[in-house]
Amino acid sequence: MANFQYTALNQNGEAQTGVISAASKIEALESIKAMGLYPTEISETGKSGKPSAPKPKKTDASGKKVKSKGRKGKAGGSVKGKELMIFTRQLATLIDAGLPLLQGLNVLYKQEPNPNLRATIGALCESVQSGSTFSEALAQHPKIFNKLFVNMVKAGELGGVLEVVLTRLAEYQEKAQKLRSKIVSAMVYPSIIMFIAVAILIFLMLVIVPKFKEMFSTNGQELPAISQFVFNLSDWFFEMHWGIPNAVFLLLFVVIFYIAFTMLQRTPKGLHEIDRIKLKLPLVGRVLRQSSVARFSRTFGTLVTSGVPILQALTITRETAGNCIVADAVGRIHDSVKEGESIVTPMNTCPVFPPMMISMVDVGEETGQLPDMLLKVADVYDEEVDNAVSALTSMLEPIMIVFLAVVVGGIVFAMFMPLMNLISNM
Repeated sequence: MANFQYTALNQNGEAQTGVISAASKIEALESIKAMGLYPTEISETGKSGKPSAPKPKKTDASGKKVKSKGRKGKAGGSVKGKELMIFTRQLATLIDAGLPLLQGLNVLYKQEPNPNLRATIGALCESVQSGSTFSEALAQHPKIFNKLFVNMVKAGELGGVLEVVLTRLAEYQEKAQKLRSKIVSAMVYPSIIMFIAVAILIFLMLVIVPKFKEMFSTNGQELPAISQFVFNLSDWFFEMHWGIPNAVFLLLFVVIFYIAFTMLQRTPKGLHEIDRIKLKLPLVGRVLRQSSVARFSRTFGTLVTSGVPILQALTITRETAGNCIVADAVGRIHDSVKEGESIVTPMNTCPVFPPMMISMVDVGEETGQLPDMLLKVADVYDEEVDNAVSALTSMLEPIMIVFLAVVVGGIVFAMFMPLMNLISNM
């Protein structure tokens, strides 16, 4: 039997310390929980039964705790969506287990590996301890906790169901992360194939083709049209203008185009036009449209289910739509509902929303089950996106392979065709 020193919280959230004898740490944890306590720290003190003295906390002259220097991380810094999802899920579990909010934040602060999120949780603890509500504390870090997160937590605080709202938030983040991962993974394979094709093309044009051209130019052989085209294209890469080869100009053009595209995305009109084009792209546009519909339905449904008023929920949904065209459509719904109309009426005038979704929302309004119906719509279109992404990926794979084979094979054929003619004439 070994002795374990523990720190635990009682039902009132007060910290208690003590020593318990058990055969293992797991057995000690079970014994502590059986006493109606929630253990936060536990460590073995050996078989002597003499617990080690706790380390003294550094305090200043006024008795306040002094923060240790050299702590890495920045409150409000960048945090990945998956890490935020795990934090939300864990906090919901702790609060649902009866742990007070401040104590739950302290537990997560001690175990958080990400320095930025750890510093943010520490800042949340300080804000809550100083008297701020949890939603007010979250609103101080808008880069991590968006308006959707803050307003749902605020609704949970007002309704006294914070743990339920946090669980819904975690589920929303999980499904949104899963949907985003599917779309990104579908675009990775074509991007890699395109990069490889361009890299091989540049290598052949700048290194291999000039050597073949030099070999054929010595014997004065007449070249086939395809070979002449490839050799002329290779020469174009090496042509000089103002002392700079065309290959460098081509690279500069690509860089300038990327910079211009990025700057265009930062302007409202440019972003609106780019989002409109995205939804009209062949193959990909349909997937993006279904993804936007699923995101709208899940965000709006989650907010309304959590107790957020419909007009406020529409405002938040518009700000987190992720596409300007969809955001404009949600804005028109907001204005119509504000004037006393139903949600379905303005949706019928927006081509963004498919007829099946409008019918399901109409049924939800008539039966008084709009939030549940919106979440069902989100599930339906999540599955549609999953199927569309799988079909798109399976279709793009052979297309990209054929494209790579045509590009590389065409150049190789153009180089070896004169060589075969030369051999046949010998």
